[in-house]
Amino acid sequence: MVTNSIEKEIRIEAPIEIVWETVTDPDHISRWFSDKAEMDLHPGGQASITWNDHGVTETLRIETVEPPRLFSFRWLNPAGETPDKSNSTLVEFRLSAVDGATILRVVESGFNELGWSEKTASSTVDGHIAGWGVHTDALIRYFASDRQLSVRL
Repeated sequence: MVTNSIEKEIRIEAPIEIVWETVTDPDHISRWFSDKAEMDLHPGGQASITWNDHGVTETLRIETVEPPRLFSFRWLNPAGETPDKSNSTLVEFRLSAVDGATILRVVESGFNELGWSEKTASSTVDGHIAGWGVHTDALIRYFASDRQLSVRL
């Protein structure tokens, strides 16, 4: 059986408020996560994330906005459908302040509830494990260079 969740945790040497802004503001999101981001940042709000190289735009539904600790959204829904618990995964960004730095934990869950074949689910989970590695590495580079902040795993 395919794992139902993916978890990735990094330490960022920046105050939690700055990390919060970086993971929730479209201007920042488009610098470390996607090529374009639009977001109506409140529970139930709609958002979209676009990757030009892949020709992909994902529609998101914002689930939780609890500054500066928890931000979550749903995605991977079928085209034309509104993301909900029955047709999408849940992505959570959990932030914790630790000694002037921030621990960012990204959890994507709900793969087993989508009714996909074992092959599709396994391929998607593998792709998202790699993807979250790429994106959290990009976030670290963003803080290290663009934000002029020291960052480490």
